Amino acid sequence: MTDTSLRTAASHRSLLDRLRAWHSAETPNPAKRVQFDAPLTPWLFLLPQLAVVVVFFYWPSVQAVTSSFYLEDPFGFGATFVGTDNYADALQSSQYASTALFTAFFCLVVTALSLGLGLLLAVKADKVIRGASSYKTLLISVYAIAPPVAGLIGMMIFDLHIGPLTDLAAFFGYDLQVGINYWDTAIALITISVWKQIPYNFIFFLSGLQSVPVSVREAALIDARSGWRRFRDVTLPLLAPTAFFLLVINITYAMFDTFPIIDVVVKDKPANNPITLVYKVYLDGFKGNDIGGSSAQSVILMVVVAALTVLQFRFLERRVHYG
Repeated sequence: MTDTSLRTAASHRSLLDRLRAWHSAETPNPAKRVQFDAPLTPWLFLLPQLAVVVVFFYWPSVQAVTSSFYLEDPFGFGATFVGTDNYADALQSSQYASTALFTAFFCLVVTALSLGLGLLLAVKADKVIRGASSYKTLLISVYAIAPPVAGLIGMMIFDLHIGPLTDLAAFFGYDLQVGINYWDTAIALITISVWKQIPYNFIFFLSGLQSVPVSVREAALIDARSGWRRFRDVTLPLLAPTAFFLLVINITYAMFDTFPIIDVVVKDKPANNPITLVYKVYLDGFKGNDIGGSSAQSVILMVVVAALTVLQFRFLERRVHYG
């Protein structure tokens, strides 16, 4: 080996040593923990968030559990301990049972339609080349509408006198009576709730579709000529984490966030209209002044939602593959 080659090799080794030294200096050690001078400093950073959680979650939850064992005066002048009578009255009530059944039906239909239509529109939007921005903007714009406003728009569409959907139903010989007929009102609630939630699902599904690598799509195009087969065997499994996240979000939306829509649609209407468990808690507590009974219903609903969440993460998440 000549002197020139030896000097070149030594120069390369020196350069590599400097690069390693620079990399070790710039890259933090993952095992090294951040240390604070005062032990109370990290708690000061956590204190605002902890205060929000305690004030707006734990404290109302404790108050609801405590109130559920009492028969309270609506004006706060006294309370009588009744044990589990409030829970027994709720669980043995036929009205509560029918409301629970409708809530389950409502959540199932709203979740299925919102996810299905959101995925369908995302798949179609992913294939649009001309006018894609306008198409996506029109679909997403509905998400900017507040739920009470969405309920008001829905009531205008389903109005008994000027509603276009009511006129369309009358054209086919059906008398659509939203606010009077039980199932007509249920159809209106489901339609408005699904319409409001579709843009949210559309955004996430479209992002998931556009994150699928081009190489994977090209390989799927070679392996399977059928578009449905490519979607079922390749695209859908890659969207499983997004779909699972949206499933949890949509169930929560159907159970809780549809409250303003239901309130706008059924308020000041006959009492035979369908309502969900959350709206029944509001009616019994703030309209009927049954604080203890509504608290017991809220605790039951909290237990049901917690159990449903555990089941979702325990059984459904096993079928979801990340990576």
